[in-house]
Amino acid sequence: MPVYNKLIRDGILEIIEAEGLSYNSRILEEKEHLTEIKKKLYEEVKEFDETNNTEDGIEELADVLELIHAAIKVYNLSFEDLEKVRLKKKEKRGGFDKGLYLIDVEDK
Repeated sequence: MPVYNKLIRDGILEIIEAEGLSYNSRILEEKEHLTEIKKKLYEEVKEFDETNNTEDGIEELADVLELIHAAIKVYNLSFEDLEKVRLKKKEKRGGFDKGLYLIDVEDK
């Protein structure tokens, strides 16, 4: 029997049942949930890093975005709240659109 001990998407248990398999699961407490979202984010970002084409890249980015939505929900915030923070930071410091890469800064 494979042991996973990890956060899964909400529909996975129904898929397992449809395959006629049994499982053990539990509902995470809020603090645990956030911890597991963070772990899963690392996993999905690593998978994104390992992609070699647009289709796979977009699939992994969708997983990252889904986890961001889950984290926001744990914080009792909306995506709009996050977007406001993102836009404020972008207005103050810019985004990452230009592909700028800082090599060094000369000391005074």
